[in-house]
Amino acid sequence: MNIQFRENQEAASPLTVKPAIADCDIHPARTTPTELYPYLAKRWQHHLEVYGVHAYQGMMEGPPYPKAQPNASRRDAYPPEGGPQGSSLAFMQKQLLDPNNVQLGVLNPLNTGQGIRNHELSAALCSAINDWQIDKWTSKDKRLKASIVVGNEDGPSAAAEIRERAGDKNFVQVLLLSRNVEPLGQRRYWPIYQAAEEAGLPVGVHAFGFGGNPITPSGWPSYYIEEMVGHSQCQQSALASLVLEGVFERFPKLKMVMIEAGFGWAPSLCWRLDKAWQRLRSEVPHVKRPPSEYIREQVWWTTQPMEDPERREDLFDVIKWIGWDKLLFATDYPHWDYDEPSRVLPAGVSEANREAFYLGNAKKLYGITA
Repeated sequence: MNIQFRENQEAASPLTVKPAIADCDIHPARTTPTELYPYLAKRWQHHLEVYGVHAYQGMMEGPPYPKAQPNASRRDAYPPEGGPQGSSLAFMQKQLLDPNNVQLGVLNPLNTGQGIRNHELSAALCSAINDWQIDKWTSKDKRLKASIVVGNEDGPSAAAEIRERAGDKNFVQVLLLSRNVEPLGQRRYWPIYQAAEEAGLPVGVHAFGFGGNPITPSGWPSYYIEEMVGHSQCQQSALASLVLEGVFERFPKLKMVMIEAGFGWAPSLCWRLDKAWQRLRSEVPHVKRPPSEYIREQVWWTTQPMEDPERREDLFDVIKWIGWDKLLFATDYPHWDYDEPSRVLPAGVSEANREAFYLGNAKKLYGITA
C-alpha cells in the first residue's frame, strides 16, 4: 500500500473504508511497442526490427478475429498522459487499486512472447516481459504481484524460466494461455508443470492464445462475440486434456487456475467426464480416480466473467458444488467486460464466504501472509 493511500484510509471514517480485496486478473499493457527493448539483447531488438514476430496463426499480425475496440478495453481507461489502456501504473492506482481497496493484484500480461514460432525469440520476449513486470509494476507498488510468462511451446526453456524466477516474491504464479499448438495435457508441456510444482507455484490458464487453430472445430468465426463465448469451450477442452492425460495424477501437488472463462460449466463437464470414465477407464489406467475429484481438489477459478442466470440461486448451487474456497475474485481490468467489485455478490452471502471470495482464497493460494 502506498503512503498516500494509507494516509487517506486512516483519515476516512470506518463507514467509508471498503473491505480489502484481491483482484486476480489485471492486464498491464506496454506504452510503446519498443518498451521491452531495454530488457532484450541487441540481437533480438534487431530481429524484431527486421523480421518481426511470427505467430502460429496464419495472420502475420493482429488478432485472429476482427475486434473494433482497442485492446478490448474500457474507453474510460485511457491514461490521461497517453498510451493504451492498462499501460499507466498511476492511472491504474487511481481508477482500480485505490478506490476498490485492492490489497493484492495479480498481473496477467497477454501481449507476450507466447505462441511464437521462433522458440528462442519466444523465450527472450517472455523473460523480458517478466523483467518489465518487476521494473514497471511490482517494484513500484507492493500490492501488485506478477505472473511468470514462459515460452509455452518449448517445455525445457519454459521450465528453466520458472526455476530462475522461483523464490522471487514478485511472482505468484506461472501464466499459460488456453489455446496452444496441442491440448495442454500433452507431454510437451509437462516440464512446465513439473517446474511449477517444484516451485510451489500455481499455473494460471488464461483464455486466448495463438496456437494456430481456430476456436471452433470447423474454422474461424465471423464475429468477436462468437470468439469470446467460445473461450469457455476452449477451457473445457484444456481441462479435460489435463485430467485425461494424467497431469494431475503425475503432479498431485500442482494447482491450476482457470482464468477468464467463467465457471458455471464446471459441474456439467465433470458429470460428463465421470460418466465416460466409468465406462472407458480401461483406456486411461493412469487416471486412477473420477475426473471430478482431481478438478475439485487441484483447480481454482477466477470469477470474471461470472455467469449471471436469472435465478441467482442457480449460480450459488454451482458455487456450492465447486466450493467457496476455490473462487478468486477478478475484475479483468481494464477490459470492457470489467466486473465492479461491489456488484458481484448479492446480499445474503455469509461474511466468511464473502471474505474468502474477495480476499482469503487468493492469499491462501498465492501464499500471501501480510
